[in-house]
Amino acid sequence: MWKARNIRHCKTCSAATVYRVPDDDTRERAICTGCGVVHYENPLNVVGTLPVWGEQVLLCRRAIEPRHGFWTLPAGFMELGETTEQGALRETTEEAGARVALQGLFSVLNVVHVGQVHFFYRAELQDIDFAPGTESLEVRLFHESEIPWDEIAFRTVAVTLRRYFADRAGGGSYGLHCADIS
Repeated sequence: MWKARNIRHCKTCSAATVYRVPDDDTRERAICTGCGVVHYENPLNVVGTLPVWGEQVLLCRRAIEPRHGFWTLPAGFMELGETTEQGALRETTEEAGARVALQGLFSVLNVVHVGQVHFFYRAELQDIDFAPGTESLEVRLFHESEIPWDEIAFRTVAVTLRRYFADRAGGGSYGLHCADIS
Protein backbone atom coordinates (compact mmCIF):
# COMPACT_ATOMS: atom_id res chain seq x y z
CA MET A 1 0.00 0.00 0.00
CA TRP A 2 1.26 3.46 -0.94
CA LYS A 3 1.87 5.73 2.04
CA ALA A 4 1.84 9.49 1.86
CA ARG A 5 4.33 11.18 4.15
CA ASN A 6 4.46 14.66 2.76
CA ILE A 7 3.25 16.75 5.69
CA ARG A 8 6.16 17.64 7.94
CA HIS A 9 4.71 20.71 9.68
CA CYS A 10 1.25 21.60 10.92
CA LYS A 11 -0.74 23.87 8.62
CA THR A 12 -2.41 25.39 11.69
CA CYS A 13 0.48 26.14 14.09
CA SER A 14 3.66 25.15 12.16
CA ALA A 15 4.83 22.61 14.75
CA ALA A 16 6.35 19.33 13.54
CA THR A 17 4.07 16.42 12.72
CA VAL A 18 4.44 12.71 13.42
CA TYR A 19 2.77 9.87 11.55
CA ARG A 20 0.67 7.50 13.64
CA VAL A 21 -2.82 6.02 13.69
CA PRO A 22 -5.26 8.28 15.61
CA ASP A 23 -7.46 6.55 18.21
CA ASP A 24 -10.59 6.91 16.05
CA ASP A 25 -8.96 5.88 12.75
CA THR A 26 -7.40 2.91 10.97
CA ARG A 27 -4.71 4.65 8.90
CA GLU A 28 -1.55 6.57 9.70
CA ARG A 29 -2.10 10.33 9.56
CA ALA A 30 0.13 13.36 10.07
CA ILE A 31 -0.60 14.55 13.61
CA CYS A 32 0.66 17.85 14.93
CA THR A 33 2.95 17.50 17.96
CA GLY A 34 1.91 21.00 19.09
CA CYS A 35 -1.85 21.44 18.70
CA GLY A 36 -2.89 17.85 17.90
CA VAL A 37 -4.58 18.63 14.56
CA VAL A 38 -4.86 15.59 12.30
CA HIS A 39 -3.89 16.28 8.67
CA TYR A 40 -5.26 14.10 5.87
CA GLU A 41 -3.52 13.38 2.58
CA ASN A 42 -5.89 12.41 -0.21
CA PRO A 43 -5.54 11.64 -3.91
CA LEU A 44 -5.34 14.47 -6.41
CA ASN A 45 -7.83 14.58 -9.26
CA VAL A 46 -6.63 15.06 -12.83
CA VAL A 47 -9.39 16.15 -15.23
CA GLY A 48 -9.38 16.43 -18.99
CA THR A 49 -11.07 15.79 -22.29
CA LEU A 50 -10.77 13.56 -25.32
CA PRO A 51 -11.64 16.17 -27.97
CA VAL A 52 -12.90 14.79 -31.28
CA TRP A 53 -13.39 16.40 -34.70
CA GLY A 54 -14.97 13.90 -37.09
CA GLU A 55 -12.62 10.92 -37.18
CA GLN A 56 -9.75 12.77 -35.51
CA VAL A 57 -8.70 13.37 -31.90
CA LEU A 58 -6.92 16.45 -30.59
CA LEU A 59 -3.60 15.98 -28.80
CA CYS A 60 -1.21 18.45 -27.18
CA ARG A 61 2.60 18.18 -27.19
CA ARG A 62 3.75 19.03 -23.66
CA ALA A 63 5.89 22.13 -23.05
CA ILE A 64 6.42 21.25 -19.39
CA GLU A 65 7.72 18.39 -17.26
CA PRO A 66 6.94 15.70 -16.62
CA ARG A 67 7.23 14.21 -20.11
CA HIS A 68 8.21 17.42 -21.94
CA GLY A 69 7.79 16.97 -25.70
CA PHE A 70 5.43 14.01 -25.44
CA TRP A 71 1.80 13.99 -26.58
CA THR A 72 -1.19 14.02 -24.24
CA LEU A 73 -4.86 14.81 -24.06
CA PRO A 74 -5.62 18.26 -22.64
CA ALA A 75 -5.78 17.65 -18.88
CA GLY A 76 -4.45 18.82 -15.55
CA PHE A 77 -5.11 19.05 -11.85
CA MET A 78 -8.61 19.95 -10.73
CA GLU A 79 -8.84 23.21 -8.76
CA LEU A 80 -10.79 23.84 -5.57
CA GLY A 81 -14.20 25.35 -6.28
CA GLU A 82 -14.77 23.56 -9.59
CA THR A 83 -16.51 20.37 -10.67
CA THR A 84 -14.73 17.70 -12.69
CA GLU A 85 -16.58 18.97 -15.78
CA GLN A 86 -15.58 22.59 -15.16
CA GLY A 87 -11.97 21.55 -14.62
CA ALA A 88 -11.90 19.48 -17.81
CA LEU A 89 -13.27 22.41 -19.81
CA ARG A 90 -10.78 24.83 -18.21
CA GLU A 91 -7.82 22.54 -18.92
CA THR A 92 -8.92 22.10 -22.55
CA THR A 93 -9.07 25.86 -23.00
CA GLU A 94 -5.74 26.46 -21.19
CA GLU A 95 -3.74 23.76 -22.97
CA ALA A 96 -5.33 23.67 -26.42
CA GLY A 97 -7.30 26.89 -26.80
CA ALA A 98 -10.16 24.63 -27.86
CA ARG A 99 -13.90 25.03 -27.42
CA VAL A 100 -15.65 21.74 -26.79
CA ALA A 101 -19.04 20.36 -25.83
CA LEU A 102 -18.77 17.58 -23.27
CA GLN A 103 -20.39 14.27 -24.24
CA GLY A 104 -20.09 12.39 -20.99
CA LEU A 105 -17.55 10.92 -18.63
CA PHE A 106 -15.51 8.33 -20.52
CA SER A 107 -12.71 7.05 -18.28
CA VAL A 108 -11.89 6.98 -14.58
CA LEU A 109 -8.37 5.74 -13.96
CA ASN A 110 -6.86 5.12 -10.53
CA VAL A 111 -3.13 5.82 -10.43
CA VAL A 112 -2.54 4.69 -6.87
CA HIS A 113 1.28 4.74 -6.94
CA VAL A 114 1.24 8.55 -7.40
CA GLY A 115 -1.96 9.26 -5.44
CA GLN A 116 -4.08 10.40 -8.37
CA VAL A 117 -7.41 9.69 -10.05
CA HIS A 118 -7.75 10.73 -13.73
CA PHE A 119 -11.15 11.65 -15.22
CA PHE A 120 -11.49 12.06 -19.00
CA TYR A 121 -14.64 13.30 -20.74
CA ARG A 122 -15.47 12.64 -24.38
CA ALA A 123 -15.83 16.01 -26.04
CA GLU A 124 -16.82 17.34 -29.45
CA LEU A 125 -14.74 20.18 -30.82
CA GLN A 126 -17.00 23.12 -31.71
CA ASP A 127 -14.57 24.33 -34.39
CA ILE A 128 -10.96 23.82 -35.39
CA ASP A 129 -9.80 27.21 -34.21
CA PHE A 130 -7.39 26.00 -31.52
CA ALA A 131 -3.84 26.91 -30.53
CA PRO A 132 -1.24 25.80 -27.99
CA GLY A 133 -1.45 27.32 -24.53
CA THR A 134 1.55 28.02 -22.31
CA GLU A 135 1.86 24.35 -21.32
CA SER A 136 1.75 23.05 -24.91
CA LEU A 137 4.36 23.22 -27.68
CA GLU A 138 1.92 22.13 -30.35
CA VAL A 139 -1.72 21.09 -30.71
CA ARG A 140 -3.00 19.02 -33.61
CA LEU A 141 -5.60 16.58 -34.82
CA PHE A 142 -4.70 12.92 -35.41
CA HIS A 143 -6.46 10.09 -37.20
CA GLU A 144 -6.17 6.82 -35.29
CA SER A 145 -3.49 5.54 -37.69
CA GLU A 146 -1.39 8.67 -37.04
CA ILE A 147 -1.33 8.53 -33.23
CA PRO A 148 2.33 8.63 -32.08
CA TRP A 149 1.86 5.76 -29.61
CA ASP A 150 5.55 5.67 -28.62
CA GLU A 151 5.38 9.37 -27.76
CA ILE A 152 2.26 9.35 -25.57
CA ALA A 153 3.12 11.02 -22.26
CA PHE A 154 1.05 8.99 -19.79
CA ARG A 155 -0.43 5.51 -19.55
CA THR A 156 -3.81 6.99 -18.61
CA VAL A 157 -3.88 8.84 -21.94
CA ALA A 158 -2.91 5.71 -23.91
CA VAL A 159 -5.57 3.64 -22.12
CA THR A 160 -8.22 6.30 -22.75
CA LEU A 161 -7.32 6.60 -26.44
CA ARG A 162 -7.24 2.82 -26.99
CA ARG A 163 -10.63 2.36 -25.33
CA TYR A 164 -12.09 5.24 -27.32
CA PHE A 165 -10.95 3.76 -30.64
CA ALA A 166 -12.21 0.30 -29.59
CA ASP A 167 -15.64 1.72 -28.68
CA ARG A 168 -15.77 3.66 -31.95
CA ALA A 169 -14.84 0.53 -33.95
CA GLY A 170 -17.51 -1.39 -32.05
CA GLY A 171 -20.29 0.76 -33.40
CA GLY A 172 -19.87 3.96 -31.42
CA SER A 173 -21.45 2.82 -28.18
CA TYR A 174 -19.29 4.63 -25.64
CA GLY A 175 -19.28 3.26 -22.12
CA LEU A 176 -17.64 4.39 -18.93
CA HIS A 177 -14.21 2.77 -18.58
CA CYS A 178 -12.67 2.29 -15.16
CA ALA A 179 -9.22 0.83 -14.57
CA ASP A 180 -6.29 0.75 -12.17
CA ILE A 181 -2.97 1.89 -13.61
CA SER A 182 0.10 0.45 -11.94
